[in-house]
Amino acid sequence: MSARAAVPITIRKVSKSYGNATALDAVDLDIRSGEFLTLLGPSGSGKTTLLMVLAGFIRPDSGSLRFGDREVIRLAPHKRDIGIVFQNYALFPHMDVAANIAFPLKLRGVPAAEIARRVDDALELVKLAGLGGRRVDALSGGQRQRVALARAIVFEPSIVLMDEPLSALDKQLRETMQIELRQLHDKLGTTTIYVTHDQREALTMSDRIAVIQHGRVMQLDTPRAIYEQPANRFVAGFIGESTFLGVERVGGGLRCAGTPLRVARPVAASGALALVLRPEHLRLLGPGAAGADNVFDARVTQVIYQGDTLLLHAVLADGSKVVARNVASRAAHAVTPRAGDTLRLGVDAEDAVLVADD
Repeated sequence: MSARAAVPITIRKVSKSYGNATALDAVDLDIRSGEFLTLLGPSGSGKTTLLMVLAGFIRPDSGSLRFGDREVIRLAPHKRDIGIVFQNYALFPHMDVAANIAFPLKLRGVPAAEIARRVDDALELVKLAGLGGRRVDALSGGQRQRVALARAIVFEPSIVLMDEPLSALDKQLRETMQIELRQLHDKLGTTTIYVTHDQREALTMSDRIAVIQHGRVMQLDTPRAIYEQPANRFVAGFIGESTFLGVERVGGGLRCAGTPLRVARPVAASGALALVLRPEHLRLLGPGAAGADNVFDARVTQVIYQGDTLLLHAVLADGSKVVARNVASRAAHAVTPRAGDTLRLGVDAEDAVLVADD
């Protein structure tokens, strides 16, 4: 089973409003041919609206939408050559597994023998071989999701859209399915657009992530760049765990929570700044670090053992609260900080990320 030639998607100035509420605000987005791009954002950010515009279920107020060199903004959904996987599966309960998967092929007038072959191939691809005759209501949640996926790809579309398809699954199965979906994408080579509000899911699966808020693309980049070089405070706060500390400009340098601050990346010429501290970037330092750049005096308020990690809550000298992760060795002889201890925490210049404090 193979996909048709994948196509790029070009979105230009796409807007959609409902009364006084703006769902999409002049969105510009270029999606590369064959890439796995995730639309990530909180509830109400506009990510699902944008996916439904791509599917043709929502007509935008204005803008252009091109699949390859085709303008499709006014094209009906069934003429767009797209496969869709919905959050609630949207399977037909009165049909068995094979009939559900065969449905889009029958709509397209594919001969019966070819339908049977493609359905078998699709079942094999999603690891449901031999279950074509089973009733949908006899399947587990994970199996139903695989059926929905098989139905979306059985007619070999060039574009696949997925609307939070794993949100109803338990954590362990969801993480397994993330890897399987990504592997399936790599096999088929389709252009895949995936919607989720789960940051870790987006980081795990995507070639690139478009972070969306208030109907706008706040940042479009690779998972590593989104996490390590957030474009603004919203992205830094939404992706992963973060603490924000105010930064002062003193002479030609920077200070944060009473300590000199050194950063590896250029600093904006003007405007208020905030330091983004990721818990895993804070390190426990010895007494010799006193007076060095990026070293904070802190008092421990809580230590939480989480199995694979140790989480430390602390208050800095200026009253700022921070969180550090894996601050002590798991070795038997290691000394674990306790509530009430004073210590020093440091962050490397390469990990000291600044964003506009607005």
